[in-house]
Amino acid sequence: MARALSANELSNKKYQLFDFKGDWMEAFGNPEMSGVWFIWGNSGSGKTTFTLQLVKYLSQFDKVLYNSLEEATSYTMKLAFGRVNMGEVGTHVQLLPAEPIKELITRLDKRQSRRIVVIDSIQYARLNYPKYQDFVERYPNKLFIFTSQAKGMNPVGRTAEQVMFDADLKIWVEGHKAFSKGRYIGTSGEYTIWDEGAEKYWGKLENQ
Repeated sequence: MARALSANELSNKKYQLFDFKGDWMEAFGNPEMSGVWFIWGNSGSGKTTFTLQLVKYLSQFDKVLYNSLEEATSYTMKLAFGRVNMGEVGTHVQLLPAEPIKELITRLDKRQSRRIVVIDSIQYARLNYPKYQDFVERYPNKLFIFTSQAKGMNPVGRTAEQVMFDADLKIWVEGHKAFSKGRYIGTSGEYTIWDEGAEKYWGKLENQ
């Protein structure tokens, strides 16, 4: 049975937080360095580019493992890595070509395994919600970032919906902007992925 905390004990508890700056701080504040984040959006929204921009930014805080279940090491993934100049971070970002969750668990069980893990996407992970819970609870000190396909403004599939509700930081991507929908929101709550694309998309909506 877990020990109950007093208000003073909770107030004095220390947390490991990301020291976000600039646009990242304005969009997402200073989120905790462990837990679950969830990114979803429709095709063509800028979701992949945003996820990789986020991965590149996070790599300055800790090494990142990117499990590319959906695109593996396809030419489109190579192009996406090139768009964000991922080569600048060297080995701080490691790409896995569609590693099954069972094998990923073996990798993460090793000492000094990477603490930031991206799973792209939840639909290709072949996890139901209980298996998802067992997976993330196995590693309480790691940060898991799940991406998801979307239909309209909703994640595709029951498991994806449940993971979204469970996530500490929920990020909806639309029109080349990322919007914080979770427990961490900065002063603006939004991040522009691509200026020209965002201006074109949102300007068109405003003029309709």
